[in-house]
Amino acid sequence: MPDPEVIIAGGGPVGLGLAIDLAIRGVATTVLERSSALHDIPKGQNLTQRTGEHFRAWGVTAAIQAATPIPRSFGNAGVVTYGQLLSDYSYDWFQRSKVGAYYFAQNERLPQYRTEAVLRARAAALPQLRFIEGARLTGLAQDGSGVTASYECDGQTHHITAPYAVGCDGARSTTRGLVGIENEIDHEGPKMALLVFRSRALHALLERYPGKSIYNVMNPAMDGYWQFLGRVDLDGGWFFHSPVPAGTTRDNFDFKRFLYDMAGAEFALEFEHIGFWDLRISHARDYRAGRVFIAGDACHSHPPYGGYGVNTGLEDARNLGWKLDAALKGWAGPGLLDSYSAERHPVFQSVNRVFITRMISDFRDFSAAYAPERNKDAFEAAWAQRASGGNADVTEFLPHYAGSPIVMGEPGAVSGARGKHSFAARAGHHLAPQPMPDGGDLWDALGLGFTLLTATEAGADGFAQAAAALGVPLTRVRLPARNAYGCEAILVRPDQFIAWAGPMAGADAASILARAIGRDA
Repeated sequence: MPDPEVIIAGGGPVGLGLAIDLAIRGVATTVLERSSALHDIPKGQNLTQRTGEHFRAWGVTAAIQAATPIPRSFGNAGVVTYGQLLSDYSYDWFQRSKVGAYYFAQNERLPQYRTEAVLRARAAALPQLRFIEGARLTGLAQDGSGVTASYECDGQTHHITAPYAVGCDGARSTTRGLVGIENEIDHEGPKMALLVFRSRALHALLERYPGKSIYNVMNPAMDGYWQFLGRVDLDGGWFFHSPVPAGTTRDNFDFKRFLYDMAGAEFALEFEHIGFWDLRISHARDYRAGRVFIAGDACHSHPPYGGYGVNTGLEDARNLGWKLDAALKGWAGPGLLDSYSAERHPVFQSVNRVFITRMISDFRDFSAAYAPERNKDAFEAAWAQRASGGNADVTEFLPHYAGSPIVMGEPGAVSGARGKHSFAARAGHHLAPQPMPDGGDLWDALGLGFTLLTATEAGADGFAQAAAALGVPLTRVRLPARNAYGCEAILVRPDQFIAWAGPMAGADAASILARAIGRDA
């Protein structure tokens, strides 16, 4: 096993994803994971098509789909109900299939522990990757050449050194504390209960909502916070999140009656887990301290509203992976590693403001303004209006880096998480699929480094020469002359985001590439 080039603290899905991303690029990585066994609490299940692209890049798509307990034919969508689960008022919600045409992969739904099992198996097959279980990070020291991590394992203290380290060690990140990155709390809410239970009877009750996997109850008594039910499988496995009174314990609260009241009916069930967590939205001020970075929940922690957590964390991994690889191989400019925070920080700020916090305020305001028992006609009119936009949280969720210092975005553009999906190529945005002239899959033609897509060969040699001079790996792909991208040439980054798009005539290849790798940022 070669000496590590990157140390990763935390072997959850984000840490494993980053390690696999680096190993595929030939970067030696050591993962320090505190736990020796996978947690069996279902979470992180609602995975986007973009996360499906990560799985495809990491070579685990087939294994992920084989591990999925809910077949795709059943559906992967949700429903919002008013008052109780078995309400007269409901609308479809979070249909991920609405944006499927804009991605190179499908969305998935499976518990995080199954995702982790697949990623662990993939990690074990990569010779560049070392995974150490039962390793508790205790110290970090860095200088101009590298980072030394201290950890305890099997009753002994060990030290390991690498050029870079990344903390993917959760909301209470040890890494973040050791390097002094400040964490800000943006929102604090009620005490929450997480109930995991089995009930085939509930499956029968919910046949009125065919093909649904997630159920969001807008209960006015919850002050805007969700009562959120989800399927773990189709054999009666469920999880449920809800606010509970302060001081609630396993022994002083009737959780069965609580579930019956939420549903609006009694049903047979058996609890497998009763736990609690504090609803809080927090955000690190920066994602980098010298040679140490943080990713996933170490950067941003929030309630499981809409599945943004694990999807956002995995995008952190894809964004950081190619940049660390470039730095280690010598073709990164001085601004490339700084662009990790510059790109990912405003995206989560937008996720928080536009999606998560807005959902809480939106539910609270609607419940205060409308109620069928006060004015049924006004309520039903407002409810119908909500139903007409019930999938905006999917169709408008579009993380992008339009304001990034390393993309050639529009003047004044700002990075964020909200936008309109389009096949048109836009700097800072994700590349959408496009048919190839030979019938092949464009994804398979994209390189591990940058890819230049051109409708004509004219000018392409200039990019190839500039890439060679800068040491940047560049793959050239010929596009159909008439394509949906709406431009003649596109420079695609290793994470499938667009660095530049435009006409070849007058394009300064050297300047465009220099900016894309942080030499002119």
